[in-house]
Amino acid sequence: MTIFVSIAAFLEPILEFTLDGLFSKAAHPDAVRVGLIDQSNSNNRSWLSAKPYWSQIRYVQIDPVDARGVSWARSLAFSLYEGEDHFLQIDSHTHFSEGWDQILIDQLNKLLAQTDRPLITTYPPAFEFDEQNQPFATYPSNHAVLVMRPVEDSQLKDNSATLLFKVYHTRDVEFVEGFHVGGGFIFTSGRFVEAVPYDPYMYFHGEEQNLALRAYTHGWTIFHPLDTNIPIFHLYKRPHQEHKTHHWHPDHEAQRQVKWNIHHVRSEARLIALIRGELEAPFGLGQERSLDQFITLSQVDYGRYRP
Repeated sequence: MTIFVSIAAFLEPILEFTLDGLFSKAAHPDAVRVGLIDQSNSNNRSWLSAKPYWSQIRYVQIDPVDARGVSWARSLAFSLYEGEDHFLQIDSHTHFSEGWDQILIDQLNKLLAQTDRPLITTYPPAFEFDEQNQPFATYPSNHAVLVMRPVEDSQLKDNSATLLFKVYHTRDVEFVEGFHVGGGFIFTSGRFVEAVPYDPYMYFHGEEQNLALRAYTHGWTIFHPLDTNIPIFHLYKRPHQEHKTHHWHPDHEAQRQVKWNIHHVRSEARLIALIRGELEAPFGLGQERSLDQFITLSQVDYGRYRP
């Protein structure tokens, strides 16, 4: 059972750590294939080509100045899919538990008893590096489902449907059906890549809402898992700190003809156009479920954007 892993890296300082862990921690490393979009000025191909897993990586390098945002990069990663059985999307700063691949496949097989198109996702638990540069989880597992919901004071606006989301804990269940996806952790069947391709005209904010709306209306059922069953960990950026690895960093922007805010404004308008049903296939809403069903499930008032 093969797994296609989509990774869009942007000036990623721990890309080697992520890839080494992806393969070394897999129960079936020979079944892993990676679509890697490496937005970097570094000569990463030199060390990548020396790795034992190099033949399992489909590699594209792009100058960061030419990059057009995370959704654009992830759409390119999707184009490297070659019919693998399963699909995993992660960020390029990820730590793995032993046997991560089998853990996810076992969970997906369990959910296939409920629906033919399950999708497992959430914002994964955090990790950091200690003084010896060893990774460690920054909070203990508490046997709760990590459910994604809008932040309390996050509001829809006339010209912006983008909401902020965070994780809430739900106990005494193994999975919770959800309505949002975390771009740094999505696991489902491989056919998802061709059925719900990433929209390259989205930018950053609203990307996950776009994908969730399209996944749900194309018939995928979103599930959030127990934290004890999540075999990946994410290195989160610290809030209110400037990062060179932000696409919109001034150093990059100074060299670009099309500035980040142009992409952002277009992306905001595109999310509303999606909700209104104005986008054509393959980037529009699906026909398996309706927007009204999504609104009922999510209690998000997307109906306000209808003409």
